[in-house]
Amino acid sequence: MRLLIFSKTTGFRHDSIPTGVAAVEALAAANGYATDATEDAGAFTPENLARYAAVVFLSTSGALFDDAQKAALKDYVERGGGYVGIHAASTTEYDWPWYGELVGARFTRHPRPQDGVIHIEDGDHDSTKHLGATWPRFDEWYEFAENPRGRVSVLLTVDESSYEGAEMGADHPLAWFHEIGGGKAFYTALGHTHESFAEPEFLAHVLGGIRYATGV
Repeated sequence: MRLLIFSKTTGFRHDSIPTGVAAVEALAAANGYATDATEDAGAFTPENLARYAAVVFLSTSGALFDDAQKAALKDYVERGGGYVGIHAASTTEYDWPWYGELVGARFTRHPRPQDGVIHIEDGDHDSTKHLGATWPRFDEWYEFAENPRGRVSVLLTVDESSYEGAEMGADHPLAWFHEIGGGKAFYTALGHTHESFAEPEFLAHVLGGIRYATGV
């Protein structure tokens, strides 16, 4: 199986993107996946996307695609292709409603990066089965325009009492999965820092999302 790792930005650019790309490439290689990494939206053609079991949007941001590229991605997913969104993938293509459905929720704000406590809601998923009931870690705690619960299957929530500056509310999902058309989509809001991509727990979380999206 082959993955396309996509990290184009036209909005805010995380300086952890090169670290993240290298980590996902290594993680994939260690688990039987070949990879191609690009920031060229021209890779989004029907012919090229057909080569991949899933596309990984790694802290993408802003408007990325022309109409033909949008149509290619939509058709790819609805025909059974997989999607994995990491961190700023939810800050992408705000003016494209279908992408909002794909990623699951739109980023709105975050307080300063800090320590917090994650609660595991679904410990049976490939992306969470290695975790205990809670997961203390340092990250940038994303908030969203709407709570995606009810449209997606929530995997992780963050305890807003465990950090300062939270505004989303008591039910604060951070990671989820769902089916869209014939495809499968996984999103995690985690992964702001360089250090995230060296954490075994976080890498196992991402790998589980990749396995889900690729049907493994």
